[in-house]
Amino acid sequence: MRSHLTSRALLALAATLLLWASAFAGIRAGLRAYSPAHLAVLRFLVASTVLAIYAGLAHFRRPQARDIPGLILTGAIGITFYNLALNYGETRVSAGAASLLIASTPIWTALLATLALHERLTLRGWCGVFLSFAGVALITSGEGEGIRLSPQALIILAAAVTSAIYMVLQKHFLGRYSALEFTAYSIWSGTLLMLPFGGGLFSAVRTAALNGTAAVIYLGIFPGALAYVAWAYVMSHGPAGRITSLLYLIPVLAIGIAWVWLGEMPHLLSLLGGGIALAGVVMVNLWGKAPSTAASSLLSTQAEN
Repeated sequence: MRSHLTSRALLALAATLLLWASAFAGIRAGLRAYSPAHLAVLRFLVASTVLAIYAGLAHFRRPQARDIPGLILTGAIGITFYNLALNYGETRVSAGAASLLIASTPIWTALLATLALHERLTLRGWCGVFLSFAGVALITSGEGEGIRLSPQALIILAAAVTSAIYMVLQKHFLGRYSALEFTAYSIWSGTLLMLPFGGGLFSAVRTAALNGTAAVIYLGIFPGALAYVAWAYVMSHGPAGRITSLLYLIPVLAIGIAWVWLGEMPHLLSLLGGGIALAGVVMVNLWGKAPSTAASSLLSTQAEN
C-alpha cells in the first residue's frame, strides 16, 4: 500500500469527509418535511438504487448462501435500527451534537471487542473510555432542558452502540468480501427491513416541501452511496491508520456545515462534552490497545452515515 496519497485520492478523501459530515445536517433538513421513518426509507431506497447500479458496473461477487443470515443481521443492526434511531434522535438534537455522540462509536467498539474478540485495553485505554463517557454525559445533558438528560440524545447514543456492534460483526465478513461489497449487502438488507416502516411514504412525497425531498435524495446519493465508493478508493491508495485517523474531523466539519446550512450550533455544554469525548476516543485509539491485540479501526465510526 502506498505511503502517500495521490492527488485523486486526496480529493476523494476530502469529498468523503465532507459528505459524511453533511449527513447530520441533511437529516435535520429532511426531518422538516418527513417523519423519521419515511426519511430513512426514502433515503435508503435511493442509496440502494445507486449501489445496485455501481454493483452492476463493478461486478460485485454474490454473497455465499451461508453468509446471507449474518448479512441480514448486520443490515438490521447497522442500517435499519441505526438510521431509524438517529433520525428520531435528531428531531430534537442538533446536527453537531448528534455527530459528537456518534463519534463515541470507537469507544463502544473497543469495549465490545474486549468481550467478543478478546482484545485488551491498556490502563490509558480504560482512562480514555471513562473520559469519553464523561464527555457523552455532558452532551446528553447539554441537549436536554436545564441539566436533565435528553431522551433523544440517549436514543442517538443507542445508535452509536449498535453501530459498534455492527462493526464488530463485520470483522467476520471482511475476510471474504471487500468493504464496499459488505456495505452494499448491508444497505440492501437494511433497506428491505425498513420497508414495513414506509407506509404512507408515497403520499408523504407528494405533499412534502421540495427542499425537504431534495435533502433526502441528497442523503441517499451522496453520503449514503457515493461516499462509500470514494472511501473504498481512498483505502486502496493509502495507509489505513493515517487515513482513518482523519475521521476525527467529521464532528468538526458537521458542526460547521450545520451552522452554514441550518444556522444551528450545539449548546456550549455539548461542545465541551464533545471535546472531552473526542479526547477520550483519541486516547483509546492511539495508546489504548495492547500490542498483541488487533486494532479496532476508526473506519467503523461512519458506516452508518
